[in-house]
Amino acid sequence: MFAKIRAISSYLPAMIENNSEIVDKRFIKKIGVKSRHISAKDEAAGDLAFNAAEKLFAEYKINRNETDFILLCLQHPDHLGPHTSAHLQHRLSLKKSVGTMDISLGCSGYIYGLAVAKGLIETGLVKKILFITSSVYTKYINVKDNSTRPLFGDGATATWIEGVDDTQESLRAFIFGSDGSRYDKLIIPVGGSRFMPRDNPEIFSTDENGNYRSNYEIFMDGMAITYFTLREVPPLVEEVLNIAKLTRADLDYCIFHQANKFMMTYLRDKAGLNDVPFHNDISETGNLVSGSVPLAIEQVVKNFGAEKLKTVMLAGFGVGLSWAGCIADLSGMFSKEK
Repeated sequence: MFAKIRAISSYLPAMIENNSEIVDKRFIKKIGVKSRHISAKDEAAGDLAFNAAEKLFAEYKINRNETDFILLCLQHPDHLGPHTSAHLQHRLSLKKSVGTMDISLGCSGYIYGLAVAKGLIETGLVKKILFITSSVYTKYINVKDNSTRPLFGDGATATWIEGVDDTQESLRAFIFGSDGSRYDKLIIPVGGSRFMPRDNPEIFSTDENGNYRSNYEIFMDGMAITYFTLREVPPLVEEVLNIAKLTRADLDYCIFHQANKFMMTYLRDKAGLNDVPFHNDISETGNLVSGSVPLAIEQVVKNFGAEKLKTVMLAGFGVGLSWAGCIADLSGMFSKEK
């Protein structure tokens, strides 16, 4: 039995924030983000995850009772404890024999989650997995932080992964990497056990560019993240190709984490992928962190169909700092119910 991606659905909150209201046209053109979906005050990460899962079951007529395991990738759980995926088991009315696990990862999280799903299925532990990503980054970005807020949106995705009898792997050539020495380049300083909220008052500051934030909100060193991406991802591409015994000409598509238009254009060129179909569009969603790759897969499949996507390179990179890549065969994905 080999693990295979069968279906993907996404949920985006109803509220939309237009970047034209907070930054100039030149910055919008550079980052490629015109608008983003923003979660409401009473919408938690678990709510977005729930809606994505319900949408998946409905769009593909999937029997929820066949779920053996829930993987939930998120960085801002509903509570510090218990894990949000356990509550989702109840909210989705799934059987009590379902396993549940939260994965605390960001931009590389979807690839890591696929690897976990592959391990669970191909060792015979389970057969069918509901893999959800959920991001509510905007709740942790100050509305006056115009260097970071225009980049990120909120949303969730749900992926159905099944074990199938086949002659070859559908998910393969995984590569992982971490550079924890740069953990502070994308960080929320206060809120965990290192700096407890009760011991650390909220302090606001303004940087040299006039961006306003507190120690309870996201700080991102955009230049450091860009340098990291351009340094680590091109070698990642080479490693995945070498392990899979493929050339660039063998790739049907590249679907990478959608950080921003400028970075992706530069990265595509540096990685030698200009002749490979390459997704680069977050104009109406912004960066969805761990949800950016599955959302992009959903968009590519919608526009081009899944049958020709037999050899697709997936890659994620960012907060951690962390990166991961693999090769996926998407040709066996279900069609949505009309």
